[in-house]
Amino acid sequence: MKIALIQTTLYWENPKQNRQALEQKINAISEKVDLIVLPEMFTSGFTMNPVSVAETMQGETILWLKNITKNKNCAITGSLVTQENNNYYNRLVFVFPNGEIQTYDKRHLFTLAGEEKVYTAGKEKCIVEYKGFKICLLICYDLRFPVFSRNVEEYDVLIYVANWPEPRINAWNILLKARAVENMCYTIGVNRIGEDEYNHLYSGHTQLVDYLGEYIVNPQINEGVFIANINKKTLIEMRKKLNFLNDRDDFKINI
Repeated sequence: MKIALIQTTLYWENPKQNRQALEQKINAISEKVDLIVLPEMFTSGFTMNPVSVAETMQGETILWLKNITKNKNCAITGSLVTQENNNYYNRLVFVFPNGEIQTYDKRHLFTLAGEEKVYTAGKEKCIVEYKGFKICLLICYDLRFPVFSRNVEEYDVLIYVANWPEPRINAWNILLKARAVENMCYTIGVNRIGEDEYNHLYSGHTQLVDYLGEYIVNPQINEGVFIANINKKTLIEMRKKLNFLNDRDDFKINI
């Protein structure tokens, strides 16, 4: 499967401008890709003011995403602020080429920024099946909590979309490799760059790590689209050879 990782600056609380900027990058992808990955809150930046940018699942951004998947004949994923039943969610959407959508609501809300005060936490993992791969969808702060991401579903790919700030970027790099190795899966981290309204600096480090912790896409510091392939056959062969997942602990998560 060929995946395009988009690392970009984000325009503060401006969905229209962000969609336009992202569309230019997406349209410039000349080769055929199977999946496009966008950052966390790609329409707004990491805002604690959801009322200013929240959309429904029938809103402009969802329609825009569906149009992209139709025109590019690929899937696309990224998170945005959504409103549903009087609650706000930091929601990761995975849009298939046929327009079908699966969603994951961020489980671990970032208390340091007060995210839990304005957003409702999700309660379920989301494992998407696409192109022969099982893909686990997670968001930013979820990266710090390995129990929730533990590979008990035999997923093949772990995706984190993020607005992960520069002062803690070393942790981002370490934890992405750790999640890849402990779960024996491809692990993708797509982060933004630039500066937000609160003067928080983001240095990107978008990357793709294989099941042994080796880089397929090295941490990137510049704006751009980074394309790489992942291979299900080699993943399965290595799992059979090493068998580490067979020895994992059984447990139950109480949510």
